[in-house]
Amino acid sequence: MDWHEVATRSHYQTAAAVQACLHEGDIEAVGRGIEELVAALGRSERRALKSQLVRLVTHVIKWKEQPERRTSSWVYTIESARMEIADLLEEEPSLRPQLPDLLSRVQQQGQRLAEAEMQQPAKMGEVSWQELFEDRYFLGNDGEVGH
Repeated sequence: MDWHEVATRSHYQTAAAVQACLHEGDIEAVGRGIEELVAALGRSERRALKSQLVRLVTHVIKWKEQPERRTSSWVYTIESARMEIADLLEEEPSLRPQLPDLLSRVQQQGQRLAEAEMQQPAKMGEVSWQELFEDRYFLGNDGEVGH
């Protein structure tokens, strides 16, 4: 059995195949299947984290570059991405040490997406840790825009 292919298609099918091998007494196959399932789950969690980081970088860039177009939906998206990232890191603490590397790799992707949405090149460089995770973004009640 090609465990990598099965695990790439479906985590459930992989677990079911491991269970079948266990019932058959094929311990070697069980071990290979579990190893591949663990690797696939790790890739899945990493992809989820990367996706939220790209979303966060994209919206912070848009916030900084186009203050006149700021909306409450941008605030929502920034906060939502932050919460999803925090949840992923809480559920999978093993991802925490990978965060700086992932963040440096997604900066360019977030910038490309922001530029595509803004239909203009971004003037700013990389988004800082503080801008991504510490600064507060809000629209004031009196129309004042905050950061």
